[in-house]
Amino acid sequence: MANHASAAKRDRQSKVRRLRNRMNKSKVHTAIRRVDDALAAAGAQDGVQEVLKKAMSVIHKTAGKGTLHKNTAARKISRLTKRVNRTLAAA
Repeated sequence: MANHASAAKRDRQSKVRRLRNRMNKSKVHTAIRRVDDALAAAGAQDGVQEVLKKAMSVIHKTAGKGTLHKNTAARKISRLTKRVNRTLAAA
């Protein structure tokens, strides 16, 4: 338990930030899972490209908010794009 007002405020702020970061990371995981699901279906190539574009947007926004490091976001996008391109090329 915080013994000073400033420590109590810091505790409140960190709880809010932790929940916000958790929510943003969850959005990233969901976006990546949707790309994987679209690849598994692999019926329409346009659908996969559209889902990938949305996932890239979510990842970029999360990095912009400071939840993910810029390089982590770039790595996730790169790997996701490579996976999509590899799967579509094989189809």
